[in-house]
Amino acid sequence: MDPTAPQVACFEAGIKFGSLYHQFAGTPVSPDSADSLARAIEEAIENQPHCESVTVEIREEPLRAAIAEAGADYTELTGRFLDVTMTIDYEGCVVETSMAMEEGYPLMQVDSVGVQ
Repeated sequence: MDPTAPQVACFEAGIKFGSLYHQFAGTPVSPDSADSLARAIEEAIENQPHCESVTVEIREEPLRAAIAEAGADYTELTGRFLDVTMTIDYEGCVVETSMAMEEGYPLMQVDSVGVQ
């Protein structure tokens, strides 16, 4: 049995989140570089098939707190600093997804699935 368009669209979203998280986790980041890193992540992930849009926000308050706690000028990027939304369109099936911290864990989830 072949997967349905909504199933493939959700799978594609998972691939993009896996790529986003594992490609960029550990990247050195500071408040000065946060915006340019967020744009670079967006542009990199949007290159992938079926990805309509990606929005990445690097949360500066927790970022600044982690840097102050470490006594350094930067820290490494982890999910606790990221808020992400993504739209996937596979054969007219649009999947809206997000990633945000929930109970100390970067939760990636499907928010809606719709067929156009």
